Amino acid sequence: MSSDREAATPSFASKRWFYLIPLIFITYSLAYLDRANYGFASAAGIEQDLSISKGTSSLIGALFFLGYFFFQVPGALYAQRYSVRKLVFASLILWGLCAMATGLVTNIPMLMIIRFTLGVVEAAVMPSMLIFISNWFTRKERSRANTFLILGNPITVLWMSVVSGYLIHAWGWRGMFILEGAPAILWAFVWWRLARDRPEQASWLTQGEKDQLAATLLQEQQGLKAMRSYRQAFTSPLVIKLCLVHALWSIGVYGFIMWLPSIIKQASAADIVTTGWLSSVPYVAAVIAMAGVSWASDKTAQRKLFVWPLLALGALAFLGSYLLGSTHFWLSFALLSVAAAAMYAPYGPFFALIPELLPANVFGGAIGLINACGALGAFLGSWLVGYLIGLTGNPGAAYIFMTAGMLAAALIMGTVATTRPGDSVRRQPSAAGAL
Repeated sequence: MSSDREAATPSFASKRWFYLIPLIFITYSLAYLDRANYGFASAAGIEQDLSISKGTSSLIGALFFLGYFFFQVPGALYAQRYSVRKLVFASLILWGLCAMATGLVTNIPMLMIIRFTLGVVEAAVMPSMLIFISNWFTRKERSRANTFLILGNPITVLWMSVVSGYLIHAWGWRGMFILEGAPAILWAFVWWRLARDRPEQASWLTQGEKDQLAATLLQEQQGLKAMRSYRQAFTSPLVIKLCLVHALWSIGVYGFIMWLPSIIKQASAADIVTTGWLSSVPYVAAVIAMAGVSWASDKTAQRKLFVWPLLALGALAFLGSYLLGSTHFWLSFALLSVAAAAMYAPYGPFFALIPELLPANVFGGAIGLINACGALGAFLGSWLVGYLIGLTGNPGAAYIFMTAGMLAAALIMGTVATTRPGDSVRRQPSAAGAL
């Protein structure tokens, strides 16, 4: 009993949050830095320097997600069966090298190969981190923990939007890629020293804390019948729907991330530094919304109700921004900020829902497949949004495309069944629930 009380104290929860969340956040932040800065290179003239057409440029920007798509499931399976720690360590070094090499390219084929390879070596990071969080945080904490992971996206793009503008102004797009790729390699060694795959391997937890956390995580799996195989999981209506939701959602998110600087630059005729500052504003709104929504989701133990309505709101904001057009730039820009907040806010609840509905024996592979479908949507979003902007000379068609993807994601998410056996039992107060 004494060990249970010890493990249930707030200090135990604080230990995990203060030790692990900065590690998780910084690692994923560096991944986003090195995948999203291509949009700034595009706005800064990489196409002119390498004689890249608009259509080819959008394809190059999207090739990352093609490599990302193919290696999601293998990476997730390795992380679950063997080691998140080893996989992320290798990925950090490799993607840092790829990112830096982008600043040295001299022709289009070389750039295509590097972007695709960058996607391959980053593919396992997202599912690995979600598996890592599921090993360390309980159901009552998971939405917030996932949100700190995903916050690596908007917060990084926020400061990257400002810093990249200045780096390009000072050293050009080549210098930007080199300077922004190096931190991942240095951080790999910090990750290796501090990260451990499971609580039982951590020297900074007492044995009582380890035992109580293990008991809580085991209790959360009660009522979830193990699936016979990954094939059964992958073909289940639940996983298929979640895959479709993430794919369609990602069309909006990554079309937005990759081409926001170009959209703003075209609409406002601003210089690259001003474009960087303006591009950071929607991500401030996203950070605030993500923090509030994840807290509310964990507080109320609701997931689905914090996903589909926000996706629908994001779609409507995109549509409103399109209808206003460049003649009402500031109002259109405000709606873009609303869209960003609505797109990002549901990530914590969405990824917290998956381990609550799927048994542990297939969770790793399923999260890999769901994220792979998100990568496929990201490929289509970043490619077709860029292609439509280049084809039409304005972002109007791109807005409609992103609106349709977000609205379809909201509709499908509304049909996902989220009840599971034993929920009423698990929601009763317990010593484990105090974690």
